[in-house]
Amino acid sequence: MNLFGRLFVLFVLVPVIELALLIQIGRAIGLLPTVGLVLLTGAAGAWLARAEGLRVFFSFQNELQTGRLPGQAVFDGLCVLVGGALLLTPGVLTDLFGFALLLPPTRRWIQRRMRRSLERRMQDGSVRVVTFGSGGLGGFGFGGPPGAGGTPTPGQSRRPDGELGLDPTKGIEVEPDDR
Repeated sequence: MNLFGRLFVLFVLVPVIELALLIQIGRAIGLLPTVGLVLLTGAAGAWLARAEGLRVFFSFQNELQTGRLPGQAVFDGLCVLVGGALLLTPGVLTDLFGFALLLPPTRRWIQRRMRRSLERRMQDGSVRVVTFGSGGLGGFGFGGPPGAGGTPTPGQSRRPDGELGLDPTKGIEVEPDDR
């Protein structure tokens, strides 16, 4: 599905389905219980997002203190942020998906599926990673300032210009800056 199709589903189709579901629930249990349900899921979602957000933050901090890059904690933080936003949005489907992103077991399942999809898209060439600056992010490559040399670490290789970069054989394509 192209970008326009995804945006259409996100901003038009999902709200229409949410509204239809809320109307059906309102008919089944009444107006006030439906409004109460929406408010309850919003409050429960905010509380759970805060609790999970703090847990992820402390995990992030712990990984930094032990000298590791906080990859999983960053991914968890992103999922908690999106899950909390979905829970604050009135609706049944958004609440279900929001709770799924906040609960660790379902969040891990969703993350595994997203990771596999991203890896598959990187392998077929529909996703490419491009660095910025002469030596990578912020003008510095992964081996230090440009011209500092260094030996490639796992996941890195030497580009034709001698700079260190990500290894294209790992499914990541690096396009050198053409300045």
